[in-house]
Amino acid sequence: MTNLKDKFVNTKDKVIGKTKEAVGKATGSEEIELKGKLQSQKADLKGKFDGTKEKVAEKINNKLDENEEYKEI
Repeated sequence: MTNLKDKFVNTKDKVIGKTKEAVGKATGSEEIELKGKLQSQKADLKGKFDGTKEKVAEKINNKLDENEEYKEI
């Protein structure tokens, strides 16, 4: 369930970041535009990290399962 929550938060941050970036461009505020870009990039990085974390956990679980199967033989 946490994975779904993380995806929701990342998507929310991405949308808010893109919105801030657009508002910054429209109003000529480089500060708001930069904050939006940073928030969007942060969401992207968190998403990539979460994906990597899942892959590592899957590989560890697979190895543990292999060891269990080996012990049964």
